[in-house]
Amino acid sequence: MGNVTSNVAAKFAFFPPEPATYGVTKDDETGKLVFAGVSADKNVEVHQLTTKSGNKVVATFWRHPFARFTLLYSHGNAADLGQMVELFIELRAHLRVNIMSYDYSGYGASTGKPSEFNTYYDIEAVYSCLRSDYGIKQEEIILYGQSVGSGPTLHMASRLKRLRGVVLHSAILSGIRVLYPVKMTLWFDIFKNIDKIRHVNSQVLVIHGTNDEIVDLSHGKRLWELAKEKYDPLWVKGGGHCNLETYPEYIKHLKKFVNAMEKLSLTNPPPKQLTNEPSITETKHNRCLKFGKR
Repeated sequence: MGNVTSNVAAKFAFFPPEPATYGVTKDDETGKLVFAGVSADKNVEVHQLTTKSGNKVVATFWRHPFARFTLLYSHGNAADLGQMVELFIELRAHLRVNIMSYDYSGYGASTGKPSEFNTYYDIEAVYSCLRSDYGIKQEEIILYGQSVGSGPTLHMASRLKRLRGVVLHSAILSGIRVLYPVKMTLWFDIFKNIDKIRHVNSQVLVIHGTNDEIVDLSHGKRLWELAKEKYDPLWVKGGGHCNLETYPEYIKHLKKFVNAMEKLSLTNPPPKQLTNEPSITETKHNRCLKFGKR
């Protein structure tokens, strides 16, 4: 049954950019992996992680020297890491967090084929890397899922009970519900977020555009209603599916959320005052979701 579900997902849910927008090479001097085709950043570390299915997925750790938390970011289904670089740089600076990002199996320089279950194995491998390589605890992690990335995000959030928080950005109730207004969960549906959100113990921030042309606002509102620990949602007036980062209230509300999560922490020192910074400018990463047969 799992294979059937994965096949359904692959037919309409995964659209990796072709060709990939970046490559991964090994630096001759240091022996470390580096992004090819992307501007160098000394505070970025590149990993190739082996998943349960045997695929090797690319992950990048964007280090902030005074990070309060680590954002584990799962992107949409029509982008790869090369297209997300500008956004990650700005989020790291504005929020004062580390960012751990990754490409799903079959995306960018990651091997294998994309499927629902492979995205789960992918994020599990990335989380294990955070624990083993960086010593980062659950309590220091905020999971962030954009669009289809809400699937692996809620997969992890429903299992990890001590996470600091969860952000659902233009999230889906489930794959089939994006296409059809079904009332019940069908066995062959994918990314059944409507069921998993009920098992999340962490504070959940939902961000959704009121004019989302791909995933209706009702998805975000229902997920927020079902969350056990609700944080004030952000309904971006006039926002679409792939442009919410360009609205000033987006980064302002994210900052407020991260500040609130820091106050909840019993182990972190009091936060330093952040300077006022301009809103995030429009970037070229916005191919965040497609739905439809290839």
